[in-house]
Amino acid sequence: MKTLVLLHGWGMRPAVFESLSARLAPRYRVHSMPLAGYDGSPPCDPYELRTLAQSVARAAPERCLVAGWSLGAQVALEWARTVPHQVERLVLIGATPCFAQREDWSPAIEAQVLRDFAVALACDCEGTLKRFVSLLAQGDRESKAVARVLRACLTAQPAVDVCTLQQGLDVLLETDLRGVLQTIGHDVLVIHGEHDALVPPAAGEYLANTLPRARLAVIGGAAHAPFISDVDSVARAMQEFLA
Repeated sequence: MKTLVLLHGWGMRPAVFESLSARLAPRYRVHSMPLAGYDGSPPCDPYELRTLAQSVARAAPERCLVAGWSLGAQVALEWARTVPHQVERLVLIGATPCFAQREDWSPAIEAQVLRDFAVALACDCEGTLKRFVSLLAQGDRESKAVARVLRACLTAQPAVDVCTLQQGLDVLLETDLRGVLQTIGHDVLVIHGEHDALVPPAAGEYLANTLPRARLAVIGGAAHAPFISDVDSVARAMQEFLA
């Protein structure tokens, strides 16, 4: 039985994959790993995409399937790029090569929104994370259920350090992987919610068209967390691809 590593997104924790893990467990050894600084794991120094990928690579098996969501998807891409022999196949959920808008990149969030989140965290961490959850669930046909699951992840212990959250936002703000996508030769499944308000579907389409060996699966009616609102469709797409 192969090992499948799941990587969560910014502000969340491995428990966010509880339902998806249950669907996949009969076929895979599912290992939901915390990113550095989450769930009591030590932060990495410097806190950047490269060191985040290095930390999960060190903790993972010598050979594994990898699925990443949001920030976790960027970590997964960097992992596959820098330690290609360790990653067998990639699944990217709610993924983008670049979270912040740039002059030549529009399917993204305004950079100032990420900066404002970083400032707000210092004043009201709990309230800021709740507003972020609302953004993740926005547009989903199961938005209330999605928000409920995500809020439960926020209230679980141990709490994530504010410094880790702020540094994570810096990673989202600064990372632009567009220039290296062509070097990633793995088979990739890009899963994107039809109504994703945080990462526009055009970003998922860009990944699927630019990565050399990628395909796209759009989950109808879902937003940024399709593995919560339509776990059966996401699990089915992953099983068909990983098999």
